[in-house]
Formats: sequence, structure tokens, C-alpha cells
Amino acid sequence: MGSKTLPTVHFNYQTKDLDDNTLISLYKGMLKPRLIEEKMLILLRQGKISKWFSGIGQEAIAVGITTVLDKDEYILPMHRNLGVFTSRDIPLYRLFSQWQGKANGFTKGRDRSFHFGTQEFNIVGMISHLGPQFGVADGIALANKLKGNNKVCAVFTGEGGASEGDIHEALNVASVWDLPVLFCIENNGYGLSTPTKEQYNCEHLADRGKGYGMENYIIDGNNIIEVYTKVKELVESMRTNPRPVLLEFKTFRMRGHEEASGTKYVPQQLLDEWGAKDPLENYAAYLRENNILSEEDEVRFKTEIVHEINENLDLAFAEPKIEPNESVELNDVFHPFTYQEITPNETTKELRLIDAISEGLKQSMERHENLILMGQDIAEYGGVFKITEGFVEAFGKARVRNTPICESAIVSAAMGLSINGFKSVVEMQFADFVTSGFNPIINYLAKSHYRWNEKADVVVRMPCGAGVSAGPFHSQTNEAWFTHTPGLKVVYPAFPYDAKGLLATSIEDPNPVLFFEHKALYRSIRQEVPTDYYTLPLGKAALLKEGGDVTIITYGAGVHWALETLHELSEVSADLIDLRTLMPLDTEAIFASVKKTGRVVILQEDSRFGGIASDISALISESCFEHLDAPIKRVASMETPIPFAAQLETQYLSKGKFKEALLDVLHY
Repeated sequence: MGSKTLPTVHFNYQTKDLDDNTLISLYKGMLKPRLIEEKMLILLRQGKISKWFSGIGQEAIAVGITTVLDKDEYILPMHRNLGVFTSRDIPLYRLFSQWQGKANGFTKGRDRSFHFGTQEFNIVGMISHLGPQFGVADGIALANKLKGNNKVCAVFTGEGGASEGDIHEALNVASVWDLPVLFCIENNGYGLSTPTKEQYNCEHLADRGKGYGMENYIIDGNNIIEVYTKVKELVESMRTNPRPVLLEFKTFRMRGHEEASGTKYVPQQLLDEWGAKDPLENYAAYLRENNILSEEDEVRFKTEIVHEINENLDLAFAEPKIEPNESVELNDVFHPFTYQEITPNETTKELRLIDAISEGLKQSMERHENLILMGQDIAEYGGVFKITEGFVEAFGKARVRNTPICESAIVSAAMGLSINGFKSVVEMQFADFVTSGFNPIINYLAKSHYRWNEKADVVVRMPCGAGVSAGPFHSQTNEAWFTHTPGLKVVYPAFPYDAKGLLATSIEDPNPVLFFEHKALYRSIRQEVPTDYYTLPLGKAALLKEGGDVTIITYGAGVHWALETLHELSEVSADLIDLRTLMPLDTEAIFASVKKTGRVVILQEDSRFGGIASDISALISESCFEHLDAPIKRVASMETPIPFAAQLETQYLSKGKFKEALLDVLHY
């Protein structure tokens, strides 16, 4: 990395089928990000930008791939792929504004560097967790395949990120579903400081493609002509014969992981060796030797680009800093959604909870032709609870999709479907299994609209709850994990009527919704339900009973436990509130009732500490304290995992604790 001049190594540039305009265009394509980077490194030292992830020496990969793709084909870059953004002709002042946290950037100052996407330029930016990008690409490609538009998409990762489980899941899904994705691994020698020999134990990362039944190729990532011609040939083939392809680009990271990291851990011999393979300098030398690039043109190109950089920097520097506005921040957490009430018809039939969910899902499939269902065993088998039984015959396997056991990749794919114009419902076989898909729900679905104005039109169905002797891994009611995450909506119905209408609205809503379905209620609760499609509003609780003695706040199975207890204690006059949705939460209904009764019991099936009852209790204390005639009582299950044996499960559940707690509050 020293300042000495390194000897030029001449690559074997096979340019016979390329005209001079193309050759010059590729040179200018690499020159632009190089000159921008050199300027950014100066600005970094001056403290005018906060961080920089350098791609110097790797420009050929980003520029070559992006140049091959059509402008309307999605590309999912990483933080070292500046050439993707410049090759898509994004105005430089917008990139500079992004890096400075200004309003003209793509994230309104909410995220940094290349952590952004833009539908205007068909780019989907990375998240720091890296791996979900491959799954998102799967979803984008699935949407392309369903549209039959003969489009491909390309997604990047490094050799370090290629170790993540999400990557392996996504490669497997793409192979099983024949998705037209160009999976690009930039093997640049090091993670942050961890060399490749400590990251994987195969000779080439491309070899992993063989295990997935996927075409795989190794490309010299510093040879712009090899990148361009090989990728062009593959992409043209993939458009007519949709399939995934795994590419490993051999290259090197010439600077630190980010500038503060430095490169002291890299042997100087390696830096010299790869410095001699500089993709821009070698290619420029080749063009000069073949009289394709004159010295005058070279100077002119550099002058024009430097002028463009400086001009756009002036625009970005002149832009005022973002003024914090609490309303703006809060309003951007969710994509705007105007609830459209579709009133129920008068014809009803008695349905179990499970039947109402199935019917609501089916009617949503009929209403939304762009709605895709994904989950384990949901196709011919109909799902483990038979909710999607008969759906394949009605809608076909393209829309009702069995998935491999890879929750993370499928949730990420749902995000990709949303980006490319589809709705999706993902079935977790059991809510407990959502832990395997936690990362994309929390870090992708929940944050995308706030970060870069991109909706996540995804519903995750969550069969949950104890009471059926299913043990520690099939019994959790884990809604509190998600009510804590801004950007997610959480729905938890207790009755068939509510379940059908709330599911319809959840699917209509372009925001991510976690839809909890209590397994013990599936076949035990029956109700008259309208036969046609109808909606119910999210964030509106139901007042099931009215009374003046006490307010009981609950949801899910807790609603039925409370009804049983009130039936037994007929002398108790209670407001019974079924929350129905936990996020958004109907605080208006809660506060109105508490101010009337002065006593509160909050019943949840989840363990007490960190549960939603704690937050509701705090909200009541903050807003209704002067109206309380007794301490707020939280009733929750034991602080243990959920046991299997029926007698232990009965002891665990809060159901058996509710009556005593209610009487304690009434007698205070």
C-alpha cells in the first residue's frame, strides 16, 4: 500500500467482440468510483465524513456486473460496491448527501454509507447482518419468475459473509425453485482481519455451488473484460433459461475493512502482489497500448469526473443539516395505510377458529392475485394444522409454496417479494420456530420503511400457545419479542369472527404483521362467522363485558380463561377487554375503562418479566394513577420454559392463578 510505483501486470484481455465505445465505457465506469474514493479518503481525514469502506482495487466487479444488467433489473450490493451506484447513474450529490446524513440522501440521515436502497434505481442496499441479502434476492427473483418478465437480479457478499447460515439457506432455496439470481461472492482475502484460511476449508467458494446443484464459476475479479464478458454471457442465458448461478470473484481488499482498521495484519508481499494487479491501472495501460485510450482523453475523462465530484460535493456541503422532528420520525416507522372497512354480510355459519383463519386466508388469496403463501408442508399436505388444505388445487403451486426448513431465508424472500410488487403470508409451523427467522423480521422487515421508505408487505402466521402438552419447543406465546420492535404490527385474536376479519386487514396492510393463532383455541372455540370477505381494524380492542368493579385486560387464550372465571364469579361486575391487537395497542379503550373502575387485572399467558402486561401496567400507572383504588395486578405464567407433562403445564399456566388474583384486587 506504499506510494511506490508498482509494476504493471498485463491481464489476458479478450476484447475481440467488443467495440471501442464499450471498452472506453468500462474504463470510465471504473475511473469514476476510484476518483470518488480518493476524494472520500481525503474528506475522511478532514473529518467531513464519518466512515468509509473502501473498494479500491475491486471496481471491475461492481462496474462489470452492473453494466451488464438492465436498468430495471434489481441489484443488491454491499458496502464496497460504489461502482454499482455510479454505474446506475445516481446523481453524486445524492450519494454525498447520504454519506453526510443529509436530507437529499436516501435514508433521511437514519442510516449511513451504503445501507440504503432506492426503487428509483432498482438497488436494494445491505444491512450489517449481511446474510439476509441473499434471501431477499431470492424473493425478488421469485417475483420476476412469477411475472414471467425474463429478468435476473444480482446480489453481492464477501467471502466472510458467505459463512453465514442465511447464505446457505438462500442458495438452497434458489436452487430448489430455479430462481434467476446471480450470486456474487467477492473473495477479497480477509474478513475484517481474518484471512480466508480461517474462514473456510474448501479450495474455492464456488465449489459450494456443486452441493446445491447450482452452476458455479470462478472469475478473475480484477480483469474487467473477463468480468463483463462472462457475466454478460451468463445473464443472457439466465433470462431465457431462469436458474441461479454462483460466481466467485478472486480479488483483494487493498485497504482496511473500514479505514480505521488499517492493514497492519496483511503481509506487505500480498499488498504488493495485488497492487500490481490493480484493475484500473492495468486496463488503462492495455487501452493505451492498443491506441484505444489517448493521453488527452485520459486527462479529459479525469478532469470531467473530478469537476463533477467537486460540483456535487459543493451541493451536498451546502445542504443544511437535518432538523430533528419527532412527528416525522414517528410517522415514518410504518408505511401509510388507510383502513378500508368492508362490512360483514348477514349470512353466517358456525366456524372453529381454525376454519375461520383458513376461510379468511382463502378469500384473501382470491382477492389479491399477487398474494403468495410460503411455509413448510403447506402445499399438498395442507400444513400441519390443515389450514391450507385444498389451496394447491385452488391456486396452484406457484402461489402456495412448500419451503425447505429455512425460516430465515423464507422471511427474507418474503421481503424480496414485497420489494418486487407482491404480498406474502409466511407460515411458521410453530411460533417457537420464529427464532430461526428472527434476524430478517427484526432487522429487515421492521426497519426498511423507516430506513429507506420501502414497505414490507408481509404477514407471518404464528401458531402459538400452551395447553396441548406440546412441551418447550412447540408451546411458546412469544408476542412480547415483537411488540418491543418498532416497525412491526402484532395481532392476536381470540375468536373466529375476529380472526377472519383481522387476518384480512393484516394482509391488506402493507406493513409487516405478526399474526398469532393459539393452537389450543383452533378446534375448541366456535362462533357464527359471516361467509363473505370482511375486514376489522387493527388497534381496536373489543369490550366483551361491561361492569364497574374491575377492568380485566387480556388477549388470546386469556380471554376464554377470564370468561370462565367471570361465569363462575357471577357476582363480579367487570369490564373485560380483549385487546385483539397488541401493536398498535388500543390505549384509549384501556384508559377509559380503568378510569371508570379504578381496579385492574392484566392477564397474559406469557411469563411475567418483560411481557406486554408489564408495559400496559406502566402505561396505566403513568396515565391513570389518580384513578386507581388498588395496585395493578399482573397475572402471568411461571418463569420457566413450558413443560410437557399435563400436570406440570397446568401448574405453569397463568390460568390457575387468575381467580385468586382477581379476588385480591377486588378485596384490596
